[in-house]
Amino acid sequence: MNGLLIGRFQPFHLGHLDALHFALSKVDKLWVGLGSSNKPIQKNNPFSAEERKAMILSSIDDIIRKRIEIYFIPDFENHQKWVDNIDGIVPKFDIVFTNDEMTKYLYSKRGTMVVSIPFTKRDVLSGTNIRDLIISDQNWDGLVPEGTRKFLNQTSVIDRLKKIL
Repeated sequence: MNGLLIGRFQPFHLGHLDALHFALSKVDKLWVGLGSSNKPIQKNNPFSAEERKAMILSSIDDIIRKRIEIYFIPDFENHQKWVDNIDGIVPKFDIVFTNDEMTKYLYSKRGTMVVSIPFTKRDVLSGTNIRDLIISDQNWDGLVPEGTRKFLNQTSVIDRLKKIL
């Protein structure tokens, strides 16, 4: 059985890693969709789809890497067009893993099984919180996997975020 997990991963953090593990406990293969892949670098989307893919791949081991495939999912103003576009991008899937209400609604309406992902420390493990901590020079590196931390440090994340914000 195959599953689909869509997220923005801005940046990829420990909660996202837990979500991957949770989804992989339910399926054989997992398609990871990088949402908003067509959006320019901006305040809420400071990392390109390629950069987010690199963060994920640098943060997982070979066992997980063999069970996932990463796809770029562009945004559309029309929700139905967005779902139809996903069908043309990713291979067939049986389950959608999401906590997004609109995504739940759209896939439930189609008869696709939708499974909510248990949140891990949601109050601190959010992309917005982590970006805010980075900008204010507070401790953030314990909230992301080692691969993401290394990637962010190599790309001068503090300078980037301060320029965008």
